[in-house]
This record gives sequence, C-alpha cells and structure tokens, in this order.
Amino acid sequence: MSNIINTSPYWSDFVQQLQPYVPGEQPKVADLIKLNTNENPYPPSPRVLEVFSRDLLDQLRLYPDPNSTSLKQALAQHSGLEQDNVFVGNGSDEVLALAFMTFFKQSQPLLFADISYSFYPVYCNLFAIEHVKIPLREDFSLAVADYQRPNGGIIITNPNAPTGIGLALDEIESLLAANSNSVVIVDEAYIDFGDDCTSAIGLIERYPNLLVVQTLSKSRSLAGLRVGFAYGSKELIAGLDRVKNSFNSYPIDRIAEAAAVASIEDSDYFEQCCERTIATRAWTCEQLRGLGFEVLPSQANFIMAKPSVVPAAQLFETLREHKILVRYFNKPRIDQYLRISIGSDSEMQALVAVLKQIHGNNER
Repeated sequence: MSNIINTSPYWSDFVQQLQPYVPGEQPKVADLIKLNTNENPYPPSPRVLEVFSRDLLDQLRLYPDPNSTSLKQALAQHSGLEQDNVFVGNGSDEVLALAFMTFFKQSQPLLFADISYSFYPVYCNLFAIEHVKIPLREDFSLAVADYQRPNGGIIITNPNAPTGIGLALDEIESLLAANSNSVVIVDEAYIDFGDDCTSAIGLIERYPNLLVVQTLSKSRSLAGLRVGFAYGSKELIAGLDRVKNSFNSYPIDRIAEAAAVASIEDSDYFEQCCERTIATRAWTCEQLRGLGFEVLPSQANFIMAKPSVVPAAQLFETLREHKILVRYFNKPRIDQYLRISIGSDSEMQALVAVLKQIHGNNER
C-alpha cells in the first residue's frame, strides 16, 4: 500500500497547487542496466579518491568556506575567466533555481522551449514567474528568430534535453545580441559530449547578459556529489551571490569541494571518458538505425529514439522486463520516443541484443 501523501490541511494553498519535478527513477534492483538518468558509466577521476584524507575528515566538524574559494579558482583557471566570473552551488539544479529567483521575476515573461528540461516550468510555478513556451521546429531544432519578442529572460539547454540536439555557437550569439536587455541562460549540462557543439563561455566577455550553467554530474561522473556552477559577468555573479547568501551560505561541503577540484584538475581522464562516450553513442545510433529506429542527432550522453516496430510505451515496459531501464516521457510530441542514456560498451551491446530479440519476435 502506498504511503505517499497527496495533500494535507497543514499545507498552504500554494503548496497544495504545486506540481513538483519528477526525477528519473532510481530503483534498487540487482543486475539492472540503468540507462534512464544520463549518468556516466565510468567512475570519477582516480584523483578524487586521494582527497579523502584523515585531515579532511577531521575538518568536517568545521563549516566549509562559504565562498568555495579553491573550487572557484580551479573553475576560473579551467575556463580562462576570473574568479569573480564563477558561481558554485549544490548541483546545477540549485544554481538554476537561484538564477530564476535572481533574474527572471520580471514584468515580461521568461521564454524557453516547449520541449526542454522539465524543471524550468516547475521553477516558474514555484517562484511565480510568468513564462511562455516556444515550440521547437518539427525536427526538434530551436529557431532563434522565435525568441525575438518582448521577454523578461531566456533560458535554453544546449545540447537540449531530452532531444540531445545542439545549437551552433553563432546562433547563440545572435540570440544574445537580439536580447541585450534580458539575461540569457545557456544550460550546458551536456556540453562536454558535443563533438559539434561548442560552449558559450567564450562569449561572456562580450555579452554581460550571458550566464552559462554547467555541472560535474555528467561528464565528470560526480552526480552523487552535487556540484554545479555558473560562469557570467561579475554583475550577474554578484546578483547570484546576493540571493545565495540570503538562502544558503554553505552550499558546497568540504568533501565536495576537495573532490570537485581534484576532478577538474584531471583533464586527461575527463577527455578520455568523454571520447569513449561519444564513440559508444555513435555505435549505438548506428545499431538502432539498423533496427529501423528514428534517432535524433545527439550531442549529449543520451539519444532520443523512435522505435518502428513496437510503440515506445510498450517497448519501455518490455525493456524493463529484461532489466534494462530507459526513460519514457508521456508528453505531447515526444510520447513516441525513448530517451536512452549512453552506458558502457557492454551495456549498450546488451541493449542492442535485447532490442534485436524484441524486434525479431514482433516481426514474425
């Protein structure tokens, strides 16, 4: 029997009406091939283990540095920016939430794509931010010209989620130039897997209205650590710090900061893992297309694929019976697709083998 509480007389009317974000399932099932939440199949940098010294553990009785100075310095050096251009938070979700509070409570609506990260409308409802969803094209690409309208801010995910499609840097620049009076956030959670998709960090010096948000959860294999960060003009970062210090002065703990710095400094390992994921993604796309799937062009560590023989909802359940978990979104325009995270080579080979079996059984 479910113990989920759907409502309570103690809740405010506001909380009664909230529709919270639904995270990807985290089941506790043995021998499960988990391809539903875009986690990295490879472990974090070996250097991360080295930070767990007795001295660091002894220091856990003390509050961490509220400014996360060593982490900001590492990120500044990595990006070629200054420390004052860096903001850090407890995962990129917290960074985004603080950014919504800081920049998007305006008299004009926030603009974002109709198919994008599903936390965006949740934040808008939570913070009472007026917003307009801009439809993607039929091929799920983003039309920059559609955002040339009055607005109180713009947020795009690049590469987009859940489609995986990337937006070229020159298009992002035209978006920034056409909306110089609004803050434009580029959410780059998956940018490191984009072989044809470039980060917008290099545009920050020319566009003070640009905020680039990234995370260590995906390409750095640290989803369990909860470290996110943003790059932007000193003016934007100061605004974020103002809100953060009114909400949570210590978002990054001592262990998380030390481990994050170690990961960022290990560039060679990071690049090797990204290259392996990109290669596995290419192989998987080729295999799925050979089975008749329609596969969107992905620049992320996942793919969006439309099966040809078995409906997506049915295939999702069938794969689950084979202990392979992918993501199905029962939403308009994408309810015929599955989002499949890129796992290790052996995991993707197992997925393809099961798909071949399912297709063979349904084609007889």
